[in-house]
Amino acid sequence: MRAPRVVVAGGHSAGHIEPAMNFADALRRLEPAAEITALGTVRGLDTTLIPARGHPLELIPPVPLPRELNRALLRAPGRLRDSVRAAGAVLDRVRAEIVVGFGGYVAAPAYLAAYRRGLPIVVHEANVRPGVANRLAARLTTHVFTAAPGVRLAHATAIGIPLRPAITGLDRPALRDAARQRFGLRPDGPVLLVTGGSQGARTINAAVSGAAPALRAAGVQVLHITGPRHVVEVSDGDPPYVVVPYVDEMRYAYAAADFVICRSGAMTCAELAAVGLPAGYVPLPLRGGEQRSNAEPVVAADGALLVDDTDLAPAWIETTLIPVLTDPGRIAAMSARASAAGAPDADVVLARHVVAAIAERRSAGLRSRGG
Repeated sequence: MRAPRVVVAGGHSAGHIEPAMNFADALRRLEPAAEITALGTVRGLDTTLIPARGHPLELIPPVPLPRELNRALLRAPGRLRDSVRAAGAVLDRVRAEIVVGFGGYVAAPAYLAAYRRGLPIVVHEANVRPGVANRLAARLTTHVFTAAPGVRLAHATAIGIPLRPAITGLDRPALRDAARQRFGLRPDGPVLLVTGGSQGARTINAAVSGAAPALRAAGVQVLHITGPRHVVEVSDGDPPYVVVPYVDEMRYAYAAADFVICRSGAMTCAELAAVGLPAGYVPLPLRGGEQRSNAEPVVAADGALLVDDTDLAPAWIETTLIPVLTDPGRIAAMSARASAAGAPDADVVLARHVVAAIAERRSAGLRSRGG
């Protein structure tokens, strides 16, 4: 079988780019000669994150599709037309056999350009509430995959979110001592990991740092990733409260931790389930409660806690979180339930489906030519 030629569309935000690149890496493992081209725009993180993963990047004009009827929607058709034309030019130039989209600003133009050319379209939706681009694409194809069951998209099959092997293959107990040493933490005692995502979260930073004395009094160590734009000042003491702006390899942070307090983006929920880490999820209070929906399944399974952004304060940490952190039996039970909600092989499942769809298209082409 000759090398598959695949265009991946999932740009702008890390939530779209990461699963797209994780899928691309899995496809490359299955088909080392695969020709993979990523579509992106200059507007988001595409030019930073995609080249770092070693995949060619082609830029097209961004088309943010508003969720409601307004003036921006009235201006969208012209912008969309230009972007579809640019996406189509890329598909033609690389002789694409399939488009695999993950939503975001570049996905809708890629879907429409592929549809006009009769190319197969594969859709992956990471969130419980699908975006406009993927709702559109689900009407154009039967190859639709989601992170969780119950997502309202036609033809949807739940497979999880494509993740990096460094996360899905993480043996937390085996790496724990080395990871804690890496951050200056003690080998014994509970560790709370605090993160607000790549940019940090002011509410989480303020609440946890404000509870530092209570956490120390309870014997809880803290690894606090503040985000590069935030400063958190906590006095030195014992047990350690380690503050860092950013962590390059999150597997070490996950291995060091027993519990996480964080936002509940789709990728975060998927990674923590994959490594079996219980969490206190603090959904970002935007976009109609999308992050809350991401966290609800594992919360319902008692693998995580949920607290509203407005309710997160030092008092909640003292009265609700610390009793959990200091109960090893409760932590172990929550870890097992979190792990049961994970789907560590989504990248390979999706890659195999794409390879099969390409093979089916090639066979259909041979039959139509009488070959």
